[in-house]
Amino acid sequence: MIRSYDPRTGETVGDPIPPTTAAEADAIVRAAHAAGRAWRATPGAERPGGDGPSRARVLEAVADALDKNVEELWRVADAETALGEVRLRGEVARAAGQFRLFAAVLRDGGHVEAVIDHATAQPPVPDLRRMNRPLPGVVGVYAASNFPFAFSVAGGDTASALAAGCAVVVKGHDGHPRTSALCAEVIRAALPDEALLGLVWGREAGGCLVRHPDVVGVGFTGSIPGGKAIQAMIDERPDPIPFYGELGSVNPVVVLPSARREGLAEGFAASLTLGVGQFCTNPGLLFVPEDAGLLVSLAEAVAATTGGPMLTARMREGFLHELERLSALDRLAEGRPGEGAYAVTPQLFTIGLEAFAAALPRVAEECFGPAGVVVTYRDPAALPAVLERLDGSLTATVHATDPAEAEEVAEVLTRKAGRVIWNGWPTGVAVRWAMHHGGPWPSSTAPAHTSVGAAAIRRWLVPTSYQDWPAELLPPELRDDNPLGVPRRVDGTLTL
Repeated sequence: MIRSYDPRTGETVGDPIPPTTAAEADAIVRAAHAAGRAWRATPGAERPGGDGPSRARVLEAVADALDKNVEELWRVADAETALGEVRLRGEVARAAGQFRLFAAVLRDGGHVEAVIDHATAQPPVPDLRRMNRPLPGVVGVYAASNFPFAFSVAGGDTASALAAGCAVVVKGHDGHPRTSALCAEVIRAALPDEALLGLVWGREAGGCLVRHPDVVGVGFTGSIPGGKAIQAMIDERPDPIPFYGELGSVNPVVVLPSARREGLAEGFAASLTLGVGQFCTNPGLLFVPEDAGLLVSLAEAVAATTGGPMLTARMREGFLHELERLSALDRLAEGRPGEGAYAVTPQLFTIGLEAFAAALPRVAEECFGPAGVVVTYRDPAALPAVLERLDGSLTATVHATDPAEAEEVAEVLTRKAGRVIWNGWPTGVAVRWAMHHGGPWPSSTAPAHTSVGAAAIRRWLVPTSYQDWPAELLPPELRDDNPLGVPRRVDGTLTL
């Protein structure tokens, strides 16, 4: 049985949820596949001046439903996650915002990347038209543990796949089952067919989802071992399908000699411990000049933080296990103990750059939770060679006031991360058109794609090229009169 636990007490909450059997999972995926046919045929956006049905309007209805039910949603989630009212209200708003963003993406139309090359006599070239279309099947989504709304049933994978025109089946996370079930109920009420969003439970059902012939793509946010396990199951399929996994990330931060010191230590400590260190963007590595005063400031800032309960007992056990690895380093600071059955205490360790380089790669592995490593250096010229040896990350940050001083470091970091930050902190991923939330392995399995922001829809689209196709059979986006008014490239020229 899938049981819900309160991280504050360790006690069960509510009734257990039975795991989904293989037969039930098959039926749920097949129902989603059947519902997806009509959903793919539903226009992404309304024709100018029209009031017909569209996927954009449905996504906005989902967003409205999430907002309307926020009171019940955050309370149920808090009982399972101990994340608190402020965080959870904000996360429901973020989830709703993702659906609204993709409604705007559909109305913009640029995501279809419509291209028209008219036929020419000399040289003889046929009429060619190309655009992106939804994957012809069901998208499987593995919900994340650390964001019960924004990366779970109501998360960006679900929102972007529905926007693309795909039905979705989510493998719910055991850490917040009641929240997942309630989210599914709220979203389904706003969909034209409830079967467009399926929900399955348990490891067996998760395997069935990945292997099902009607599933044409999978999104996942979680651990490296979890991602590898899903990829292994995909490799067993007779037909390959794309896998978009967001996995581990240490999010290095490099402080150069010219960096402003005011607020630096406090900013790092806040980012390190945000959400009890359970963000995929918490900064796990901090490179700083050998400066006794700066180290004291960092130690004091982390010592002033307070721990809290992690989301599940398993995550706490994993954090404590990783702390054993880090305990070989010098302990720089320890925060105040947190309260609750799954509580942990913030930790900060330190090591010199040469010793750090000698201990790679193990010393730079992710410790998921409120723990970080400060790496001290004498000469900034030695940094690029060491940074080059780091694994890929979702983010990389530079603190400096002199861009010229940062040139070499920046060149390395822009190849090591999907998002690079100047004089800021990586926690907080804006749901915007320009956001990229992905990066080189092991931060993600597909660094060309993002799981946050408008471009996330591209994961669930495939291009189709039409050669000398009758105008009556062309999609509206590729007809000469462009009835939807989408941006297009016509004979090599971008038109709006």
